[in-house]
Amino acid sequence: MTRRLRLTLRVDADNAPALGHGKIRLLEQIEQTGSISAAGRAMGMSYRRTWLLVDSVNRLFAEPVVAARPGGGGGARLTESGREVLALYRQAEEQATQGAADTLRRLEDYLAPVASS
Repeated sequence: MTRRLRLTLRVDADNAPALGHGKIRLLEQIEQTGSISAAGRAMGMSYRRTWLLVDSVNRLFAEPVVAARPGGGGGARLTESGREVLALYRQAEEQATQGAADTLRRLEDYLAPVASS
């Protein structure tokens, strides 16, 4: 069996990690579940870790990307800006993947084969 490489994208702001596939997956889970805590559970994260990540993404942008209704169990949603950020990230990821496709195929030629069990 041959190993396959996949390109992931991380966006840095001022030389610090800002947005990557983990935070993007969290935003997608919030959009699907309508809940910050349910999104975190779906990703195997603690409530605190989930809220810290949402807060860091909200602080990164001029407008919040996630809007939570106050009070426990109130739900959450992506804002219009949040949906646009998500779409732009996925667009950049697709562009990077297309641009690197030949190089990734060449890199795969150098990978060790998957060990048989």
